[in-house]
Amino acid sequence: MCGRFAQARTPEELTQVFDLASCVDLAPRYNLAPGTDIPVVRRSPDGMRVLHRLRWGLVPHWSKDPAIGARLINARAESVQDKPAFRGAFQHRRCLIPADGFYEWRRQGAPKQPFYFSSPAGQVLAFGGLWESWQPPAGDLLRSVCILTTAANPGVAPIHDRMPLLLAPADWATWLAGTPAEAQALLRPAPEAALQSWPASPRVNRVQEEGPDLVAPYWNPPPD
Repeated sequence: MCGRFAQARTPEELTQVFDLASCVDLAPRYNLAPGTDIPVVRRSPDGMRVLHRLRWGLVPHWSKDPAIGARLINARAESVQDKPAFRGAFQHRRCLIPADGFYEWRRQGAPKQPFYFSSPAGQVLAFGGLWESWQPPAGDLLRSVCILTTAANPGVAPIHDRMPLLLAPADWATWLAGTPAEAQALLRPAPEAALQSWPASPRVNRVQEEGPDLVAPYWNPPPD
């Protein structure tokens, strides 16, 4: 799964990288968690790319209760076209989630050790995502998003059996505007060389923790 990530690029950087027509103001975040608003690149009705903040945890338009979003933070690539919660969004509402890197936890041992994964070249990562709009009978419109996951590549597999869908820049246009069949062809693990990793501070386990030190290499010395 993908349950935490970092995104510290400025709106100016993201505008250039993703060729955005507009971008909301963003502050650096190093511990983005489900249930919060995260940056999302979508196609506007006129076909331009725009970046807004959407709630992480997909709420299908037919849902009676937005609390379902807490269970729909990720969609498995292998079944995304079969699940009612994701099927319509995969066909019509695909998006990109920019990130500097993401965290996964090694399951062996206690406490679980977080690891941080990022681009060796320092490039922005783009997760494949799906978005939805949900309108209660009386209240404000909620736009929400989930992140697709694939089987882990050889670099991630020793830590976790799943990883976020990572899309190369050459595939962004197809993901955002291609047919479902074209998008389906992109549902594969990223090459091993696309990521580097190191142990991260256990402080990332607490959603209230923030700061660039969370993504720095962490060494826990043995007790004396």
